[in-house]
Amino acid sequence: MKALTLAPRNLLKGLLITLSIISLLPLKLAAQAQPAPNVILIITDDQGYGDFGWTGNPHIKTPVLDAFATKSIRFDQFYVSPVCAPTRSSLMTGRYSLRTGVRDTYNGGAIMASSEVTIAELLKQANYATGIFGKWHLGDNYPCRPNDQGFDESLIHLAGGMGQVGDFTNFFKDDRSYFDPDLWHNGQPRSYKGYCSDIFADEAVKFIEANQQQPFFCYLSFNAPHTPLQVPDVYYNQYKDLDPSTGFDQTDCPFPAMTAKDKEDARKVYAMVSNIDDNIGKVLNKVEELNLSEQTIIIFMTDNGPQQKRFVSGKRGLKGSVYRGGVNVPFLFSYPGQFQGNSTISTSTAHIDILPTLAELCGFNLPANRHIDGKSMVPLLKREPVDWAGRSLFFYWTRRYPEKYKNIALQQGDYKLVGQADYDAPIDYFQLFNLSKDPCEQENIVASNQATADRLKLLLDSVYNDLIRSPNLLNPPRIAVGTQQENPVFLNRNDAGGERGIWRQQEVFGKWAVDIQPGTYNFKFKFLDPLPAEGRMVLEINEVVYQKEATPSASGIIEMNQIALSEIKGDLIPTYISGRKNILPFWVEIERISTD
Repeated sequence: MKALTLAPRNLLKGLLITLSIISLLPLKLAAQAQPAPNVILIITDDQGYGDFGWTGNPHIKTPVLDAFATKSIRFDQFYVSPVCAPTRSSLMTGRYSLRTGVRDTYNGGAIMASSEVTIAELLKQANYATGIFGKWHLGDNYPCRPNDQGFDESLIHLAGGMGQVGDFTNFFKDDRSYFDPDLWHNGQPRSYKGYCSDIFADEAVKFIEANQQQPFFCYLSFNAPHTPLQVPDVYYNQYKDLDPSTGFDQTDCPFPAMTAKDKEDARKVYAMVSNIDDNIGKVLNKVEELNLSEQTIIIFMTDNGPQQKRFVSGKRGLKGSVYRGGVNVPFLFSYPGQFQGNSTISTSTAHIDILPTLAELCGFNLPANRHIDGKSMVPLLKREPVDWAGRSLFFYWTRRYPEKYKNIALQQGDYKLVGQADYDAPIDYFQLFNLSKDPCEQENIVASNQATADRLKLLLDSVYNDLIRSPNLLNPPRIAVGTQQENPVFLNRNDAGGERGIWRQQEVFGKWAVDIQPGTYNFKFKFLDPLPAEGRMVLEINEVVYQKEATPSASGIIEMNQIALSEIKGDLIPTYISGRKNILPFWVEIERISTD
């Protein structure tokens, strides 16, 4: 547990407390006289605003979430980042993702700095049991794993998607990576039987049951319906004959044209969502069975818009886009012991607001040694008069690093300025929308509202310039090698930097940012495709270079053993060189065998 610098709690000590002192206590401490609420935070992956019955989709079967929505407080102007890892880092910290070091979903940019303070760490300090089940996507190695960042119980898959290149334990299962997966339990690999969403929900239910006598934080982070689109037949068969492009009245906002592949993808997504709905039912039923409903905060949300073309409740854009289809997601909040449900809040809120909200409701203080971008939503939940009209929300998404004026936006009040332009573009190359009159973002009014556009552009520039100077962005997190907490260490493709867009390519330049402890090490380099028979394996770490003639094994592994290294912070660059070919390993295993 990292040392935290927290704001003073004004804790009262001693047996004699006068009424005059009690009258001065902040409302937060008064609320702490009530039992600390449990927190269940459920998030799904790449599920769009239109993938529910309660948001207007006549085809999809989500009876559990539809019923939960009628009992909850619905935030219909809730926003996230356009893609996975940035949303999750903001959710965990209350800070824009660039402040946390997260700038991408791979390319080495999905590692959150270990100095960040998470919801789990703060709740753990407040004597909560903490557990994560599903997708983390903020670092697969020490010191950035969930079990290093405040979670007592951790069951996750690697990287951003199960079966993707970073998830090397399931990559080789091809079209069955969601079934009988190899997952990581408290930092160690373990095989499981069943479908991934079922496994994550079942383990979350066990965690809730085991910790019912104390406050708990359960983070149920489904990886579905993210690609690859794999689902049990019993769910797919419910949709196999559906035409998902029909049955919608889209007179106000354009409906996307769907190809045959789009339609088949939608059938699979709907099937995966129905499976999620059943699994959320297990969680809600367990909370009810244990008589925990009144004292449990339950949040449901998604991490961004849909990846594939389908119904998005009339919103423009998909995952990766700063238009509302990419960033406006459902948000359901339930805390029956404190707030009456079945109501809607239309104030603009965001993922960065969740941590401050839980701080106020659960009675912990925010870290005082860093900037928190979010605001507590409690005044909104209490229906207190608040003026958030001047508040702005910033959105961006480009690969690798943010690009000035490319897929970037700032929203304030009814107005939203969008940049899809060159870095030196004048204001008339931007888009300005009045969301109160044009929620579909179809009418660019920049020409007739240049003063508003200029004002928002100045604010956008200020936020952008602040965020790109973030210390964790300028000094990215490094993977620790040779520690007691993780040995051996596996470096996967999700965390490899180097050329833009490293995935499963052979001939590509790649590197891993590492912090190596002194010692003697054995290295294994795994290659995907057969290598040229004659070549040399070269290992570079800053000024240190080792190389040897190498013949890969039948399994595509080359070993370099008994390598003595001093303490090094730098880039680890492994390359198999044969003629003019420079080939990057698929993964690297590093084991410290002695401290000498």
